Amino acid sequence: MTPAEAARLIISHFQPLVPERQPLRAALDTVLAEDITSPIDLPPWDNSAMDGYAVRSGDLTEGGADLAVIETVAAGQFPSKTIGPRQATRIFTGAPLPQGADTVIRQEDTQPGNGAVTIKNARDARKNIRRRGEDIKKGSVVLESGTALGPAQLGVLASIAQSIVRVHRSPRVAYLGSGDEIVDLDHSEEILAGRKIASSNSYTLDALIRRAGAEPLNLGIARDTKDSLREHLAGATRADLIVTTAGVSVGEHDFVRDVLQEMGGELKFWRIAMRPGSPVGFGMIGGIPWLGLPGNPVSAMVTFELFVRPAIRRMQGHRLPFRRTVPVVVREPVTLGPKLRHFLRVIVEDGEARLTGPQGSGILTSMVRANALLIVPAEMPEVPAGTALQALVLDDPQHVADAPY
Repeated sequence: MTPAEAARLIISHFQPLVPERQPLRAALDTVLAEDITSPIDLPPWDNSAMDGYAVRSGDLTEGGADLAVIETVAAGQFPSKTIGPRQATRIFTGAPLPQGADTVIRQEDTQPGNGAVTIKNARDARKNIRRRGEDIKKGSVVLESGTALGPAQLGVLASIAQSIVRVHRSPRVAYLGSGDEIVDLDHSEEILAGRKIASSNSYTLDALIRRAGAEPLNLGIARDTKDSLREHLAGATRADLIVTTAGVSVGEHDFVRDVLQEMGGELKFWRIAMRPGSPVGFGMIGGIPWLGLPGNPVSAMVTFELFVRPAIRRMQGHRLPFRRTVPVVVREPVTLGPKLRHFLRVIVEDGEARLTGPQGSGILTSMVRANALLIVPAEMPEVPAGTALQALVLDDPQHVADAPY
């Protein structure tokens, strides 16, 4: 199975989660589950775009004009007088425009006097007015279902008094490490003495899940026994997705697939024609989707980006779940091994891609330096310098509908 085929199969088993109502301040980075229609015009009235004087354009002349100031209107106030011939209203930004006016002259083009104002420059004739409804019309759809709510979207919703919104809830993603050789950081003495290995995957997965906008549920670290795996997986009943690392390969102590099936689960596929990250499994445990990632740190991060993150985005209600790719030119020659689709950690700058260094699946610092994954087709065991390829951009806000890899 190719990475793209695997990604399509995985994403087909996920749907947006059941919507819930959230206060606007709690809705950042959620996705709307309904169209939002505006109950008002915005702005709700014609208003001034700057501090100055509201006047009639017919009273303006090239040589200037002396007008009587009949009242002052600040933001939050409403005018009480209609502007007649050779009259003006002192007005401030956001204040409603008085009847009779069709122009706001900026204050720096005026000279105020005793109850009057001299217009020194008529360049703003019929300008500096924000018209009623020019931003949002009453009854129009302001934001469509499926819109991700960022700061600007929350501001728009607040401007039309939408204090509660119906959004898809954040997914709960349970993650589990396994292996007798790995421990958490409370065993730092054993780690520093070289007797155990730190469970870095627990920290990268927790961060990746949070960065994707989901809620992480830490199931801990299972030992290399079926009983330990079953015990830890039993804690995932509240999860919308289970992610495990290690235990899905072909070693004598790789029990995850066996335990999955013994618990009544269903294995959809196992292994993908890619590097790093070939031993990826996907299935169901007790009706909850499961993704088994490799144990090597780089492999776990790469496969999370390709398969777990899009699943999370689909559950959140995003219509575009996959990261996009961009065309790049490879700066240096690369020699690869097996005929697999390779995802190399690279730095992309000015349309060029260069490797971050050694590409071993255990070299986690290769991910620290990378801002993209260079995609090398399986039929290309050698990549000459100057080759045009595609790179999957990390931490990029633009997404696409189908897996581009």
